[in-house]
Amino acid sequence: MSQSAIVEARGLSAGYGGAMVLEKVDLDLRENEVLCLIGHNGAGKSTLMKTLFGLHPASAGEVLLHGKPVTGLDPKALSQAGLAMVPEGRGVFPNLTVDEIFELGMWAVGIPQAERAARRDWVLSILPMIAEFLHRRAGTLSGGQAQMVSIGRALLGRPRILLLDEPSIGLAPKLFQDLLAPIRALQQAEGLSILLVEQNVREALKISDRVVVMKSGRIIWRGLPADLSDNRKLMELY
Repeated sequence: MSQSAIVEARGLSAGYGGAMVLEKVDLDLRENEVLCLIGHNGAGKSTLMKTLFGLHPASAGEVLLHGKPVTGLDPKALSQAGLAMVPEGRGVFPNLTVDEIFELGMWAVGIPQAERAARRDWVLSILPMIAEFLHRRAGTLSGGQAQMVSIGRALLGRPRILLLDEPSIGLAPKLFQDLLAPIRALQQAEGLSILLVEQNVREALKISDRVVVMKSGRIIWRGLPADLSDNRKLMELY
C-alpha cells in the first residue's frame, strides 16, 4: 500500500456490457486530505467512484481499505467500515421529509436508536441551514438544499472517508462555495479523507490537497492544485 493511503485502487478495470470504462486505474486517497479527481465527461470518474463504493463490480484489479482488499463488498459493509458516498444527482426521496430521510439513513448503516438524536444534532451543527427545512418533503427543496441533505445523510454515519461525486451539479457558484466551506472545515477538524469528483475545477482546487486527472478511463496526470494555476496546463490535460 502507498504510504499513508487509506483507500487504494490497484489496476482497477470496470465497464458495462463488455465495453471497458476504467482501464488499469491506480489511485490512492491518503489520510487527512482532499483529493480532487477531474476530467472530461465520459472519462470514467463516476464509474470509478461507484466501483470504489461497491455499487459497480470490477472486472479486474482490486480496491483496498486500510491496506486490506474490499473488492466485492456491498455498500452497507463499506459504510460500516467508515466509507460514505454522496452520489451524483443527490438521490433523495422526494416524498419523504428530510428528517425521515435522515432516520432511514441512520437505520441503513445500523446506528442504534438511542444514538440517533445526537447524530442528527451533530450533522445539523455542521450544516445548520438544514434545520430550516428539516420537516419539509425533499421534493419541495431547491437544488442546493437537496445537495445539503444528501451530504448530511452521508455524514450521519460519522465516516472517515467521503466520496463526493459532482456536488456542484445544478448549483450556482455561490451556493457551491457555501457548501464546500463547511465540508473542508469538517475535513480539517476531523482528519477526514475526501475524494472529490468535480466539474467546477477552480472552486474544487481551492479546497484540495492533491489532484488527479482522468481521460478515457485512465489516470493521465497527478500533481498539486498550484500546478494547475495556469489555464494553459489545465487545457492541455483536457
